[in-house]
Parts: sequence; C-alpha cells; structure tokens
Amino acid sequence: MTEPAIAVPDYAGLVRFLVQPFLETPDSLKVDCEISSRSRVWVRLAFEGTDKGRVFGRGGRNIQAIRDVLEGVAKAAGHTALLDVFGTQKEGSDHGSDESFSPRRSEAPPRPSGVPRVVPKPKPRLSE
Repeated sequence: MTEPAIAVPDYAGLVRFLVQPFLETPDSLKVDCEISSRSRVWVRLAFEGTDKGRVFGRGGRNIQAIRDVLEGVAKAAGHTALLDVFGTQKEGSDHGSDESFSPRRSEAPPRPSGVPRVVPKPKPRLSE
C-alpha cells in the first residue's frame, strides 16, 4: 500500500496572512519561500522599515508568535522552518525622491524558540 501524499502548506501565504495586519503599507510586503530537499523551509520576509516596530512588537512578541505559528505548521507537515526578516529602506530618501527599495537585514537576530530571555538584576542602591 502506498502512503497518501502530504500536501505542502502555503508557507508564503500563511506568513503574508499573519504579517499584513501589522503593516501600514501592505503593498510593500514581499514574501519568498524556499523548500529544500531535506524538508527545510526558509521563508524570507521584507517590508518597509517604518512598519518594523509593529511587526516585531514589544519585546519581539509579534514576530515570535508568527515564528511559532510557522514552526507549528511546518512540524505538522514534517518540515523544519526558518523565518528571516528583512527591512526595506527607501534609497536616497534623505536626498531625493528615489522610490526604489533595497532589502536590508534587520538588526534583531532571531531568538531560538524555547530559550528564556535573560534579564539583568537591578543593582542595589546605597542608602546615605
């Protein structure tokens, strides 16, 4: 007996669905998905830099939730997923009206899921 073929999820569509509500300019969203032969899924996401704060959220909560959903869907399909986030910045925005965009890697590196965030303890105050 042959096993039924498992349908490959639309990872790009899923990420687009999850990210678009955070964007002020949803037309700037670019999503690319690549699935390797070893069941690895690599989703690349780019949007305008002005929307970065809303997409990442306070403390990175929004982007981590998007990564968690993507990883859960990938795991159910027998894949492992990686989400890379790029920002787009208007070239020459300070000097002219050039409307072209160039992808720029965001400064916030992804934190592996399941790794607790380390918060430094406040220093004790000396009373005088």
